Amino acid sequence: MAGGAGSLAGASSGGALAAGGAATAGSANGNAGNATAGMASGGSGAGASAGGAAGSAAGGPSGGSSAGSAGAPNDNDCNTPPEPSPLVGWAAQNGGTTGGGSKAAVVVTNAADLTTQLKGTDAKVIYLKGNVTGSFAVGSNKSLVGICGAQIHGHIGISGSTNVIIRNLKLVGNNCADSPQDCSGGADAMTLGGGAKNVWVDHLDISDGSDGNLDITQGSDFVTVSWTKFSYSTKRSDPDAGASGHRFSNLIGSSDTEPLDVGHLNVSYHHCWWAQNVDQRMPRTRRGQIHVFNNLYTSSGNSYCTNAGQDAKLLVQNNVYAGVNSPLQVANNGNMKQEGNDFTNSTGNKAAAGSGFTPPYQFKLDATSTLRAALEAGVGPKD
Repeated sequence: MAGGAGSLAGASSGGALAAGGAATAGSANGNAGNATAGMASGGSGAGASAGGAAGSAAGGPSGGSSAGSAGAPNDNDCNTPPEPSPLVGWAAQNGGTTGGGSKAAVVVTNAADLTTQLKGTDAKVIYLKGNVTGSFAVGSNKSLVGICGAQIHGHIGISGSTNVIIRNLKLVGNNCADSPQDCSGGADAMTLGGGAKNVWVDHLDISDGSDGNLDITQGSDFVTVSWTKFSYSTKRSDPDAGASGHRFSNLIGSSDTEPLDVGHLNVSYHHCWWAQNVDQRMPRTRRGQIHVFNNLYTSSGNSYCTNAGQDAKLLVQNNVYAGVNSPLQVANNGNMKQEGNDFTNSTGNKAAAGSGFTPPYQFKLDATSTLRAALEAGVGPKD
């Protein structure tokens, strides 16, 4: 998969063991937290592909461990989900993200049962089978995992909840049907807000959000988004936004002056793909420490890709920007450090000279020469 040869980037404290078994990640203050990635299938194993374990130990002060793969293939029928990717990034901090842990899975097939199972704070592993439509609020200590090609049409909201995993789903937003005059007045496909913490979004296909595909706001923190595809089904337009159609995929921080965001909004995006018809916000950022590494950008005809906005600190590493406009954008006191990126056939700004930040976790930088093929084959849900 996308774990080809590359250097291992070290962390100042803690790390994630990604070569199978329990993935234990040290928190930012040095306390160890169990970040077991295998909860969705009732175990503690986080299967890594053979490529995910490759790399040299040329990292930071605490060495390095491998990080990032498309997950082990599923040899069973579709009722058993594929093994999760190893948990890497900010969601492995602050004690880690385990979702429903090793609870026995509950299978749901309709919107009413899904709504009920997602409520409350009891630890649950929920397998969704089939297609459902609606707006779904996710409580704390939940793993929501798609099986057999599961799809949600509408909205997923994670507000104030902690320790949540959303995995192996196709999520299709309302595509402005909830606000035809002004897409920005509609719902995101997925929203994290209200101080949500320790959220891991893995192997999703997210498209057609009215306001955005996945927005992270209101002091949310310790978030990892991995192996996920973002797109829009058409080059839609709307009367207010015009030709851009508010095809603005990923927002981190909704306002330059939101006090809840200060010291929060720490987010990792790795092994994601911004694909057709995305105009901008890949992501657009404020305040937090945001790590963007091993991702793919192919959204030709766009306005801009990766933004460092109000007081945000970005580390942008080993991404492939292929045939896009303005790969990098720094504005409003943003701070971006970029290194190892591939800008083939791309136009506009490709430079950023900031200091970024040093992640408190370990991760592996994949070679950009093989990254595009690996991500096109590996992102999104798997049966």
